[in-house]
Amino acid sequence: MEPISVLALCGSLRKASLNRQLMMCALDLAPRQVEFRLGDISALPLYNADVEAQGFPQAAINLHQKLRASDAVLIVTPEYNYSIPAPLKNAIDWLSRFDPQGFDNKPVAIMGASPGRLGTARCQYHLRQVMVSLNAWVMNQPEIMVRDAHLAFDADGKLTDPQLQKRVQQLLASLVSMVH
Repeated sequence: MEPISVLALCGSLRKASLNRQLMMCALDLAPRQVEFRLGDISALPLYNADVEAQGFPQAAINLHQKLRASDAVLIVTPEYNYSIPAPLKNAIDWLSRFDPQGFDNKPVAIMGASPGRLGTARCQYHLRQVMVSLNAWVMNQPEIMVRDAHLAFDADGKLTDPQLQKRVQQLLASLVSMVH
């Protein structure tokens, strides 16, 4: 099968975040034909139309180029205050300002991990709404909302639940199918 390129975005800036661990597990569990590009959202300034009027920051240009060169997007994110973390929303806001904006007609898979009981459900629903406004194609199933995430990984950062590993594999296989 022909390789597909997936831009992987982590909604957390913390290096040892549960969501970064989940994203790295997804990279390991992905079908062979998937080639990941890691998107860095940490260097983006807060979106400001005055800054945009002076020209896009290099960090935004770099991320936009990766997005445009990718066949699909994987977003792995925590939930902050019942919604999308500010760094991720900021990245999406910057990316939406390019013409053409890179999410248009692009398959997107979402997953997240939280120590809480709802496992990023509210964030994911808000993120779906944002992606609809950008004309992205968000995968509906399977939904990956890892609850009690502080217990979901072993000492090496690997998922301990074989069923969860299988669901992550299914999500990525579905994303590949959606691209084709």
